[in-house]
Amino acid sequence: MADEYEVLREGGEAILRINYDQYLRVPSLEDDPVTMSRTCDFLLESGGAARIVFVQKRDYEYDFEATQLIWEIARLFNILAKSKHLFSHEALSFGGKFKKDLDQRYNDIQNLIFKLLKSDPLGCYAELKRILRDERIKLEHYVEEADSEGEKQYINLLNYILTQLEKTRLITIAKPYLAGYQLGDRTVYKKFFRPTIKPDFMFTKLMASYPLDGEEIASYVVGGETEVTIFRTPDTVLTTYHMMPPEFKLGEEKYEILDLARKIMAEHKPEKSEFTDPERMRQVFYNVGRDLIEELANYRNISLTQDDLDQLTRILVRYTIGFGLIEVLLQDEKMQDVTINSPMGKIPMFIVHADFDECKTNIITTNPEAESWASKLRLLSGRPLDEANPILDTEIEIPGARARVGAITAPLNPSGLAFAFRRHRDKPWTLPLFMKLGMINPLAAGLISFIIDGSRTILVAGTRSAGKTSLLGSVLTEIMRKHRIITIEDTLELPVMPLVKLGYNIQQMKVASAMSRGGTEVPADEGIRTTLRLGDSALFVGEVRSTEARALYEAMRVGALANVVAGTIHGDSPYGVYDRVVNDLQVPKTSFKATDIIIVANPIRSSDGLHRWRRVTAITEVRKHWENDPLLEHGFVDLMKYDAKLDQLVPTPDLINGDSDILKSIAGNVREWAGNWDAVWENIELRANIKQALVEMSKKINDPDILEADFSIQSNDQFHRISDRVRDEVGYLDSKRIFFEWNEWLKKAVKKRQLGK
Repeated sequence: MADEYEVLREGGEAILRINYDQYLRVPSLEDDPVTMSRTCDFLLESGGAARIVFVQKRDYEYDFEATQLIWEIARLFNILAKSKHLFSHEALSFGGKFKKDLDQRYNDIQNLIFKLLKSDPLGCYAELKRILRDERIKLEHYVEEADSEGEKQYINLLNYILTQLEKTRLITIAKPYLAGYQLGDRTVYKKFFRPTIKPDFMFTKLMASYPLDGEEIASYVVGGETEVTIFRTPDTVLTTYHMMPPEFKLGEEKYEILDLARKIMAEHKPEKSEFTDPERMRQVFYNVGRDLIEELANYRNISLTQDDLDQLTRILVRYTIGFGLIEVLLQDEKMQDVTINSPMGKIPMFIVHADFDECKTNIITTNPEAESWASKLRLLSGRPLDEANPILDTEIEIPGARARVGAITAPLNPSGLAFAFRRHRDKPWTLPLFMKLGMINPLAAGLISFIIDGSRTILVAGTRSAGKTSLLGSVLTEIMRKHRIITIEDTLELPVMPLVKLGYNIQQMKVASAMSRGGTEVPADEGIRTTLRLGDSALFVGEVRSTEARALYEAMRVGALANVVAGTIHGDSPYGVYDRVVNDLQVPKTSFKATDIIIVANPIRSSDGLHRWRRVTAITEVRKHWENDPLLEHGFVDLMKYDAKLDQLVPTPDLINGDSDILKSIAGNVREWAGNWDAVWENIELRANIKQALVEMSKKINDPDILEADFSIQSNDQFHRISDRVRDEVGYLDSKRIFFEWNEWLKKAVKKRQLGK
């Protein structure tokens, strides 16, 4: 039985915490009549609460709405208990042969109220309704006139009690479900009492039960152990992302071990120096945690398999130095964005899903969890997050995923902390992957590949969540590994380390955020200017936001035609980019002409507004002859433009006819292409055919991995090697022969992969 309770204050709210450690059943308002009755008693003793929490290995928390439902019942019981005269008719003078029977019926009603109202208010209401129905039939057909007055008085009592019950919200909302209600069947309560669950070792809460009236539209497993179910509900266009991670399905013995291990591990406070290498720190904690769990299990004579040990250790690391359920969410490859709004503890997380767009989750973050994240983000980034600096931009890397993180706090956010996590693939994006998703088509991929090999300056533009950084990352994979690359970012989003592991020569630079004030980090514009003194390199700027724009254009002009210079920028069209660069960021008009190509990516929505897809909507060249306004003076020439009916990019007459200053300029530096547009077009088509062949082969052999960076980069390398060999042998770039030889390489490489598996 519940031994004790306490009332805590959190954010001005009273929280009733009831200890059920010694209770032999799981405490539950919806399933257990004893728990419901005792909760009514505790609410009356404490004077009410905004939330109720049952503590028993896990915390079972009922929100404000559920708490108010049971609080109204408790108050009604209290009123009726203090009005015992209602249940006696001794003061009334009526006799007759039914008097003794009427006395008994009054006692029955009193017993029904006092025994059932707190533990099963719906059953109490249903029984009273049945009694009233029977009494009206008696009065009409069987009661003699001498006894009718007493019968009417009895019916009046029933009507009064039922009227009071019907004033409570629980009875009001439950009425449609009470036909044929059976005492002891508590199914109806599950529609209104749905606790969030939080194991002792966690701060994050989970709504474990499925949504009411939810229609399952998809389900899958993340990481081999986390169940994900997507629901559509009739009351909203917002789908529900319901996650059930392994930590919510453990037995009591494992919960106890995890809780003990977490308390021991929590005594170690990681220092700032440990966060300089998060991967190493995680491995150290994993090893220590695994030994600790094994020791605790042996001490308690609990048998754990090696798989059990590994699972419990992963969970332990998540809730000590990790980011809890955020890590489980980010391991879902279909996850794009996770947002946690304030105030904490009241609002579920929201996500953007690759297949179902915006979704509500069954996860609720608490204040302690949010504060823990904020502390870890400060240590990881070396950047402040406080009243003087209420904005923090940084990144995290966890097993299986990377993410950009934005955090805000007071005074910017008056209700405390809030977070936004944008997931990046743990593997780099490639052009063939974007082709598979329909973001670009083969010809666009071939054109982009040609432009990159031509060492042009490129801006990838788009609105928020358009996929700009992902597309820029795919551009990185098109650069040959013999070239040196320098990346500059204030928040590390480009897939540098995966590319380094694939043999790329990349120097990564991290500069101060445009949002930061003071600090020791180097400003972005100084970082860009520094790259000009670091030797011949391709330059990639994560996002052009502020004063670094001038330095970037300085780099474009100084390094013109030497190597690719590329970056991302907010803008929904070529002119939107011009307006942002020249008018907002104060780059001179003449400097803007250093931009060669603008690739615009924008989300495309369905006509019903419920669906959204990422598409490249334009590949545009910037010509150099204009003076004041590139839009009016035809400074922007679309090479490819999105066709909504075809849902893909189509080449413009300018591209088909070779009326492109940029492509002509690239061709002018290559002997075989100079003055020969047919040869240029043939090479673009060759590149397109190679990308398309990769996608088709992936589909044919059911191996999506050949579209990933490691194989795609091998394909690019082979294309360049074969092209070089064919040119030496026949004196020109014979596209048909290059494609044939490359295709032969592809067949052999795929066969080798299949044999290796």
